[in-house]
Amino acid sequence: MSMIQVENLIKQYDKAKTPAVKGVSFNVNEGEFFAFLGPNGAGKTTTISILTTTLAKTSGLVTIAGYDIEKEAKKVRDKVGIIFQKPSLDLQLSAEENIRFHACLYGMYSYRPSFRLMPKEYKDRVMELAEIVGIRDTIFKPVKKMSGGMQRKLEIIRSLMHTPAVLFLDEPTQGLDAVSRRSLWEYINNVRKEYGTTVFLTTHYIDEAEHVDQVCIINKGQIASCCSPEEMKRSLLRKEVILDAEDQMSLTNELSELGLFHKKDTHIIVPYQNRTPQEIISRLKTKLTVLEIKEPSLEDAYVDYINKTEGAA
Repeated sequence: MSMIQVENLIKQYDKAKTPAVKGVSFNVNEGEFFAFLGPNGAGKTTTISILTTTLAKTSGLVTIAGYDIEKEAKKVRDKVGIIFQKPSLDLQLSAEENIRFHACLYGMYSYRPSFRLMPKEYKDRVMELAEIVGIRDTIFKPVKKMSGGMQRKLEIIRSLMHTPAVLFLDEPTQGLDAVSRRSLWEYINNVRKEYGTTVFLTTHYIDEAEHVDQVCIINKGQIASCCSPEEMKRSLLRKEVILDAEDQMSLTNELSELGLFHKKDTHIIVPYQNRTPQEIISRLKTKLTVLEIKEPSLEDAYVDYINKTEGAA
């Protein structure tokens, strides 16, 4: 099932000479982990704002869980959870009070002035999620006394109270330390497994998208690439074995005799695609002084792509 469907989406701002989004199309399947990447000004924020019903489109078709974002905006909002780039918590309230106000605004429960007076279903859900996230001990403390990582986790609890079909994560780990980032991702991955939640991620930490199902790059208002991380790395970059030896001449001659393409930079670089590094190394007799296997990351592929497109502009 297609959980997010976008067909020929166009957004033209008033007085702008060209559309910010120019006929964008992509699909996100149910339960998929989807990354939406792009440089500043590429149309990424505009697209996300339209998908989350906070900005009107100019034209095109957009549905979330089968609901049209304009004609059935209320049903769309019931199906999505959003963690914004900038925190949207009331620091003067307790963590639980932030959750309670959010749940009541969503129409999930009638408002009660205290946690004790709320329905058992609400109280059980809050404490269950607080336990999973790891903030059960601080759930009744003021938000202003919570660390940035805890506040991020609180936002996740709030966004999951209504068990959304789609979770939008807009720069979810910005400003968090490495330990908090890892903890947050462990929890999000657990949520995906437990609830089958579709996750739509935007991030400047490209390594966070390394294990997504599909990565989509938007640039200059248009979709530039949409595929798995492995396909993107394979199409843009080559895997390489970096070698060197005291007898460099002997090594290069041996590589030539074996029919292995190589080039000389600081060291000798042997690209490989359809064979393994072990197959290359095992055929060499020259004693090596340098051996490095370079596996390109998604960030390498992304930067390479953006540099090429900017250079061609």
